Amino acid sequence: MQRRVNVRGIIINDQGELFCQKLTANNGAGREFWCTPGGGLEMGESLLDGLRREMIEETGVKPTIGKLLFIQQFTDTNPSSKYGMTEQLEFFFSVTNWQDYQHIDLEQTSHGVEEIAECGFVDPKTTRILPSYLTEVDLNWLVNESTDVQIMSEL
Repeated sequence: MQRRVNVRGIIINDQGELFCQKLTANNGAGREFWCTPGGGLEMGESLLDGLRREMIEETGVKPTIGKLLFIQQFTDTNPSSKYGMTEQLEFFFSVTNWQDYQHIDLEQTSHGVEEIAECGFVDPKTTRILPSYLTEVDLNWLVNESTDVQIMSEL
């Protein structure tokens, strides 16, 4: 099994909505779920540098990164991997400059149009978001009150 390390930004606006993106599928249409912006680290890249790079590539906006909120660990089938299975380790950080993400033009980003079908603030209680933890947890508590880093493991 191989391991992939990912970083993701959690951006919450003043109405409690979560900034998410619907990634493109192989046919160019959006997938059936939303996720937070971010992606995989490059070899030797730090968590924070990787998050900055990924978010600028996908949104065109430089994030103001806050605290580490939670870590998710799970396995995923990967047909392109010689192992057939990949362990995913994802680090979710708060991003505090939510106002800068209100109007994203995917045409002005380096990766936006080819990787993202649409993006914007969505209601986490009525939208299918992965990981599902983001639809179950009180996001205000997670960002503003939680002192412990939450760890979700599905191994």
